[in-house]
Amino acid sequence: MRILYQDAELLVCVKPARVLSTDEPGGLPELVRQALGDPGADVRTVHRLDRVVSGLMVLARNAESASGLSRQIREGAFGKEYLAVVHGVPPETSGDLWDLLGRDKARRMTYVADAPGKGIQQARLSYRVEAVKGSLSRVRIRLHTGRTHQIRVQFASRGLPLVGERKYAVLEDPCELALWSCRLSFAHPATGEPMDFSLEPPPVYPWTEFTQVDRRDEVR
Repeated sequence: MRILYQDAELLVCVKPARVLSTDEPGGLPELVRQALGDPGADVRTVHRLDRVVSGLMVLARNAESASGLSRQIREGAFGKEYLAVVHGVPPETSGDLWDLLGRDKARRMTYVADAPGKGIQQARLSYRVEAVKGSLSRVRIRLHTGRTHQIRVQFASRGLPLVGERKYAVLEDPCELALWSCRLSFAHPATGEPMDFSLEPPPVYPWTEFTQVDRRDEVR
């Protein structure tokens, strides 16, 4: 368990892939308590990453901080950025993706809806293509809404499935889902001090395809 920052109010760590964000056996809070050497530590989930997604997460250390961080998330004051590697090249080097998303609870899948309706929610993200290498693109994403599987669905529905995708595309990529929580920005719940954390993905495929991007392939 890699912990980047901790104080009496919060803790920022790296969630491994295939670990649940929620507080249950084997979940991230339990792993954090093990890393702290304190099985009774107050560690609270305030936001989530899909089980197969890895990267930065912030956890609260008490009820007051959990409430303050949750309020920032609800009010859109909590910044979340991701890096993804997708199959294909987006037609525009940057832009916004807007969709209406629904949730099929029986299949545990999100889908793009054609029209508003019961349970249908608007979803928006901004993206910028950082680099293209062959048939793969490295994309930086900022979420403006937090729908379940939002990034995965919005890109897959445009014929740009994430590398390692197995739910919204039939792929045989030899890797975990290429979606990494790379940056978190928020106000410290006790002091109001701006907090900003960023971290590059680990040196594994497909991220290693972009460690030395040819100049002709750079997206400016």
